[in-house]
Amino acid sequence: MGEYIPLKYYFGDKLAVRLSSMILPHYPNFLRDSFISNISRQVEDKELKARVEIITDELQKHLPGDYEEALAILLHILGPENQSEEGMFTKGYFLMPVAFFVEKYGHKHFDVSMHALVEITKRHTSEYAIRPYLALDMDCSLKYLQKWMKDSNPHVRRLVSEGTRPRLPWAKRINPIHNDPNNNLQLLENLMGDSSAYVQKSVANHLNDLSKDFSNVVITWVKEYIHLHKNVNSRLIKHGLRTLVKNGEAEAMEIVSMINNR
Repeated sequence: MGEYIPLKYYFGDKLAVRLSSMILPHYPNFLRDSFISNISRQVEDKELKARVEIITDELQKHLPGDYEEALAILLHILGPENQSEEGMFTKGYFLMPVAFFVEKYGHKHFDVSMHALVEITKRHTSEYAIRPYLALDMDCSLKYLQKWMKDSNPHVRRLVSEGTRPRLPWAKRINPIHNDPNNNLQLLENLMGDSSAYVQKSVANHLNDLSKDFSNVVITWVKEYIHLHKNVNSRLIKHGLRTLVKNGEAEAMEIVSMINNR
């Protein structure tokens, strides 16, 4: 086995060279040498998130000043869609600065940015980048989420669940949709029977997040869901209630026992 290299070092001059080579065919005026040297100089003593932001900021400085024009160039370098449910991070790390570009600079271009987030999540993930847009205009975001949960691409359907998770790891906590966990549960209900294991895991994790702050709401909802559906994904439900079960929550344990005996 080779020596472990911290992920942060991926976001340095080598990635700057790679991004430059991808951008130049679509934007011949891109100042490659300036872009690479600026990144190489700034990232040296920085941690992962700071390195990603440096690359993002240098993209903003070296691409056209018009956001939509700059974004159109970046969308050209996304590459083919990820056809599997694996590798969205390992194969898509180079897109982290692109996702952050939308997260940081696209707020005044809501629709164009939301379209970009869908394209990015098909190859990497937009679960972090979408969160400022939820805060900016939840009602408009919900219109997109309701459309995306019917998308044929599991990565897009997963974004509906993962992007709205209240306790998404490595992200700032957010309140439930319109401060009501029932709104989150209404979205999740449409994904409970999803055929994708990738989506199922996200839904279970989202349920688990909600259960930590709204245990009674989640338990009541899960009971009703089981009552109304003959075929339920018992593994998803058990995973979604895992923290409550671990904490010895009696009703959660009863639910798990019940679905085990169905």
